[in-house]
Amino acid sequence: MKSTANQLLVVEDSPIVAKILLHVIKQELDFNILLATTFAEAKRLCEQHHGNIFAALVDLNLPDAPDGEVVDFTLEQKLPTVVLTGSIDNARREKLLSKGIVDYVTKEGKYSYQYAVKTVQRLVKNQSIKVMVVEDSSTMRKHIVNLLSRHQFEIYEAVDGVDAIKRIIKHPDIQLLITDYNMPNMDGFELVKNLRCKYEKFDLVIIGLSAEGDNGLSAKLIKTGANDFLRKPFNPEEFYCRINHNIESLDLIAQIRDSANRDYVTGLYSRRYFFEQSEALRLAAETNNTPLALAVISLDEFKKVNDHYGPEIGDSILKQFALRVEKTLSRFLLARSSGKEFYCLMNGLSNEKAMTFLDQVRGVIEAEAFSAGEDSLYITFSAGVSNELGNRTSDQVSLAESCLQRAKQAGKDIIMGDDDEDEDDY
Repeated sequence: MKSTANQLLVVEDSPIVAKILLHVIKQELDFNILLATTFAEAKRLCEQHHGNIFAALVDLNLPDAPDGEVVDFTLEQKLPTVVLTGSIDNARREKLLSKGIVDYVTKEGKYSYQYAVKTVQRLVKNQSIKVMVVEDSSTMRKHIVNLLSRHQFEIYEAVDGVDAIKRIIKHPDIQLLITDYNMPNMDGFELVKNLRCKYEKFDLVIIGLSAEGDNGLSAKLIKTGANDFLRKPFNPEEFYCRINHNIESLDLIAQIRDSANRDYVTGLYSRRYFFEQSEALRLAAETNNTPLALAVISLDEFKKVNDHYGPEIGDSILKQFALRVEKTLSRFLLARSSGKEFYCLMNGLSNEKAMTFLDQVRGVIEAEAFSAGEDSLYITFSAGVSNELGNRTSDQVSLAESCLQRAKQAGKDIIMGDDDEDEDDY
């Protein structure tokens, strides 16, 4: 379950290190920071903010806790803990990892502190990542689940390949699968082959595991479609490095895909992406017999603004408009069509409710001035809304555009829908 805690505990007695950490945290994370310089103060803050602390960044050696007592305390409080230390040897490293910390960082400069903060940022993202562990040994499965739990993943378990396929059908949004090779019913090799028939490498990351000594096994699994391979037994650091590397690759691919679906001026979704995604929403509306409103939104007098101030200011106005309208329409599919026009698909809203909602948005947009270089402008928009689905999205867009034309003919700065009659009907 995703944590709603919004505070980060930082325990550090060095004013210089604390200052650097706070600066990096404020740049990278959206957390309220609880700063303690002693073990006693850390205890007090944990008691005062119990249940509302997401994770802890703690110095291993404090004046009133020279032997790492603060680490034991934060772990007892069930806080994911990243340890900061001036130095570390193999014995201490093994001891810390065995206790269940998330990671440790040696204080060797700004990069070290950035790494520590990025680790916390990774924990936040991991809450939304579903991982399946496929392992017939209950002992090993429990060990892997424990390691993943420290890093805040949402975890599913399966005892063999057959069980894994059943579970992944129920949870198709699983992004990472860790599978043993040698299992009954269906081994890891057959599981990878089956999954790659449906899932690409950047839709589902698969990491193979095996305790067998065959040096060719890793190549066999990877050639079959696994992204990576780990030989058992593995140490936690190696495990986390492989996991993080593959998850970060998923993030990068997702960013690239998202960029390809965005309008380059406003950052909203593109027209092409809108039409691709709208079909699934249309199908759901038809199947469930629920309303689906499509709005075509157009900035009023935008050509005059563009002609007077030039295309650079024109693009700036479009960006500002997109930013404001996205805040109010974020739960709906919103895209830039072209020029000054935008599309919004509002599932669950009747024509009347969609018009009322857009009219409220119109009021919000018009109340605040837009920046046009040294000048300030007030921008209005008109919109047409249709709930008539037609045979395809383009049919509904055409109907909404007809409503928009009536809005413009009526004097602009107005919303019109399916029930608004054309002037020719009078």
